[in-house]
Amino acid sequence: MSSAPLALRSHPHPHHPCRRSRSRGEAFVTSVGTDAAEEFLVRAGRFFTAGKVSQDLRTVTKIGGREGDAFYRDRWSHDKVVRSTHGVNCTGSCSWKVYVKDGIITWESQQTDYPTVGADSPEYEPRGCPRGAAFSWYTYSPTRVRYPYVRGVLLEAYRSARQVHDDPVDAWAAVVGDPETRSRYQRARGKGGLVRATWPEVNELIAAAHVHTIKEHGPDRVFGFSPIPAMSMASHAAGARFISLLGGSMLSFYDWYADLPVASPQVFGDQTDVPESADWWNASYLIMWGANVPVTRTPDAHFMAEARYRGQKVVTVSPDYADNTKFADEWMSPHPGTDGALAMAMGHVILTEFFVNRQVPRFVEYVKQYTDLPFLVSLKEKDGAWVPDKFITAADLGDDTEGAAFKTVLVDAATGRPHVPNGSLGFRFNDSGKGKWNLDLEGIDPALSFYGATDTGTAEVLLPRFDVGQGSGEGGGVHRRGVPTATLQTRSGTRTVTTVFDLLLAQYGVAREGLPGQWPTGYDDPEPYTPAWQEEITGVPAAMAERIGREFAQNSEDSGGRSMIILGAGTNHWFHSDTIYRSFLALITLTGTQGVNGGGWAHYVGQEKCRPVTGWAQLAFGLDWV
Repeated sequence: MSSAPLALRSHPHPHHPCRRSRSRGEAFVTSVGTDAAEEFLVRAGRFFTAGKVSQDLRTVTKIGGREGDAFYRDRWSHDKVVRSTHGVNCTGSCSWKVYVKDGIITWESQQTDYPTVGADSPEYEPRGCPRGAAFSWYTYSPTRVRYPYVRGVLLEAYRSARQVHDDPVDAWAAVVGDPETRSRYQRARGKGGLVRATWPEVNELIAAAHVHTIKEHGPDRVFGFSPIPAMSMASHAAGARFISLLGGSMLSFYDWYADLPVASPQVFGDQTDVPESADWWNASYLIMWGANVPVTRTPDAHFMAEARYRGQKVVTVSPDYADNTKFADEWMSPHPGTDGALAMAMGHVILTEFFVNRQVPRFVEYVKQYTDLPFLVSLKEKDGAWVPDKFITAADLGDDTEGAAFKTVLVDAATGRPHVPNGSLGFRFNDSGKGKWNLDLEGIDPALSFYGATDTGTAEVLLPRFDVGQGSGEGGGVHRRGVPTATLQTRSGTRTVTTVFDLLLAQYGVAREGLPGQWPTGYDDPEPYTPAWQEEITGVPAAMAERIGREFAQNSEDSGGRSMIILGAGTNHWFHSDTIYRSFLALITLTGTQGVNGGGWAHYVGQEKCRPVTGWAQLAFGLDWV
């Protein structure tokens, strides 16, 4: 039998460039005795079998020997495949194929049947991440809580009461009615001490607590809480329906764990109506602000990475070198919690260069129609100066129709007369608002400012300052800055008014010639809210804050609004996060990006919404009983 290149040989060719020299102990490989040894081993057939050697001596082909594959075939065998999502309160809600054998999840893989989004954008799939691909391991983890647990001191008290009372409700009443017992189990909260109980016992305890609460205080004192409905619509609906039909209330899952950007309902009137993550692809300038996209939005992160190949500029704002920073063209690293100062400085640059030094027509027209910047605000005297008071409304002008007190007023630049535009809250919930719940200006040209207009004056307005305390000396805690004013005849007499835009410029410290007050002398003056001022607070170089703010606005002007900010928990999970977020939202509204594909803000975007929400809500909240 001729020698074949089996496992004993390192290389098939004697002159192979990688062939190494051999020691005397290895010389048997090329000795005459090698052929005999190989023949013996091959004939034995236990560990070595002959194969067909290719002509170039580089491969050996064998038939059979696949018995060991049975292990792997068994590992991946399954009885059925079911569709599910990775249900851990993730906005991705990725579609997974879950393989089941004998009622046990054996493995999972990604579904690939998402509808296409068209040839001009990357596809959504494959969706999923390592956390979803390993979720079956979590399902059967020995550390998973599989049984009900109750605070030990509470369970002991309830069991003792049950020995005295036959009725579970009476037993629970005895527990909560005894001040010492009640105090003892309440003080134990947050300190551990949970003990395992049985499902029947826990169900009885919970039911007794519900009945007692309803008897003593009424059903409206029962509250329910659940994570995001899209995590499991059936599970959420079951609990919500139970609470609703009892007469209780479901608490908002969104704001309880600080996911809700409170600034959204404050500014837009709704809870986070943001674009799909595929819209990241359409942006030409993208800021990831407190949003570590590759980690927190893993299945959607590819849209951001792919958009860079079409020229999108990416900026990350993060105190640490987070995972998304490696994708960025620029990294801004403010101290934790100081993002609002950075955004205010960027807004200072945008207002100075795109609204005062020159006026970008698109930006001006945008804020006139889609923001409250043209609306009139009354001023009232205080301490020898003026302070902003309330919006002027149609009711102030003598209108007694329904909702007049909630219909804001602006001045028509063409006529100089006050006008009540469409779209304010007073048109939303009454018959007088039919056909008016929209932002159609109907030929009106709102006056954005009184600056330079005839028959106007000026007033020094006191504005709050948050970077110094009230006891910081003269002027501490407030700015004294001038705004252009006009007078308006109202039902209560003559009122001094200005516009929201004029107050905004004063708050941002954007000076205009001839206006009184204390103003920064330039970007390098460390007065609120200049780039130099924010550097002392955030640590971000003033020149960088100035440049990024300018680039964001310039890109929006050049691209028709395709500048976007992706926001996340990194900035939302802070005290006063509403003010931080509002400083971000000011950037996107001033630059006319909101409502534009590839523009605006994107907070926690994903597939977190319940698609059949109308029918689901009917079931979940017991509306079929109303």
